[in-house]
Amino acid sequence: MAKKEFTYRGHSPEQLKKMSIKEFALLLPSRERRTILRGLTDVEKALLRKLEKRDNVKTHAREMVIVPQMIGKTILVHNGKEYMPVLVNEEMVGYRFGEFVHTRKGVKHNSPGIGASASTKSVAVK
Repeated sequence: MAKKEFTYRGHSPEQLKKMSIKEFALLLPSRERRTILRGLTDVEKALLRKLEKRDNVKTHAREMVIVPQMIGKTILVHNGKEYMPVLVNEEMVGYRFGEFVHTRKGVKHNSPGIGASASTKSVAVK
């Protein structure tokens, strides 16, 4: 069985890369479309210029919409503490960077501390 080829709203990744950002915006859901049609911020424009020249670009722009020109690039997105690598593939087009880099860790529960349960009230601390 052959692998199904990815399309975004009926367009292949090659067709998407040939489109301008404004043409691509017309294919997006309303919130992302409005964000792009209002115009990219200076930080977002700088990020796109850097991505044309090299890979592994650092950014704090977690709210930026992923456009087809980013496919195949690795972008280091800040999560509030460190930069996490995001390898952009075709399925990520139209999403935002922040959706792929979480800012909070999952809670890892362990045994209760001293005094937290009835059986540990009489245990010596030292």
